[in-house]
Amino acid sequence: MSEESLPDDACLEYDDAHPESEDALPEYAERVLEVAELIPPGRVMTYGDVAEWLEEGGPRQVGRVMALYGGAVPWWRVVRADGVLLPGHELRALEHYRAEGTPLKEASRAAEGHLPRLDMRRARWDGGERAQGHT
Repeated sequence: MSEESLPDDACLEYDDAHPESEDALPEYAERVLEVAELIPPGRVMTYGDVAEWLEEGGPRQVGRVMALYGGAVPWWRVVRADGVLLPGHELRALEHYRAEGTPLKEASRAAEGHLPRLDMRRARWDGGERAQGHT
């Protein structure tokens, strides 16, 4: 993905965005991570849902933020729209889903690795009541 497709502030280097702090995140990344933290245990939002909720960026931009900075938030709650578990992190994510009671669809024997998928119809969160005060 090119940096050209990211929102303006997501393309800034740390030093350009916040010269006083090398550890500061771009503003867009902070907003994405704040949404990830709002998602209740046992529920998920897609990358596109997060972008739509923020009214900025798109699924790829949210995915890039999560890949770069998502380790400090419940990253397993921001997912692909098809419910496939995050490649390379399937087993860690599955542990979280099972611990939180996130609805899953068991994999068929033909499914690669026999891993379940998220049951998106039941697990998807629309940003409801806990997010009422979000701007």
